[in-house]
Amino acid sequence: MNAAVVNLGLDDALDAFGAGAIGGAVSPEVDALIKEAGLKRDQSDEALALLERARALAPSHPGPLIALYRFHFYGHALDKARAVGEDALAIARAALGPNFGDQPPDDDALRHDPAVRFYLFTLKGLAYLSLRLGDFDEARLMLAALRQLDPKDHLGGALLSHVLARREAADTPDAVDPLSAYPVRGWSGNGAKL
Repeated sequence: MNAAVVNLGLDDALDAFGAGAIGGAVSPEVDALIKEAGLKRDQSDEALALLERARALAPSHPGPLIALYRFHFYGHALDKARAVGEDALAIARAALGPNFGDQPPDDDALRHDPAVRFYLFTLKGLAYLSLRLGDFDEARLMLAALRQLDPKDHLGGALLSHVLARREAADTPDAVDPLSAYPVRGWSGNGAKL
């Protein structure tokens, strides 16, 4: 894990999210690096260096992390995208404070709080990447956390639990055709046992 994430204090994390969460302003230098990396998509080594420099300049801001995540994801380096996602999850967790998760966030926070939404979408992204990488145990852990924090499935994470259940059913010799049923909306129904 990035040393900046480990050393990130709660006040710093809250300031980072409060001042520039999800689409918020980053320094002009960081913004320029991200934009330049976007222009160098066909020169992946140069683009990656620019994104890593942007992240080093703003280690607790979600903007460079999102850009770096997308770079790896669309470059089909899913293991690297997952590592960036894990760092993003740690930053969001620090911003939310030590008591986050004791109770599910209320509907207002699920719809409007940037740190809550970033955390939950990051959990969902990590579950998806874990499924793609064949790490079903890790996907199950991420989905269980997401289900606990979003029991009404506002973010649509339950669909991934259905995908996991269908995948696991396909690996069972006596399984019914996993493609025969369409998933229902929400966590109940034929979803995976988390």
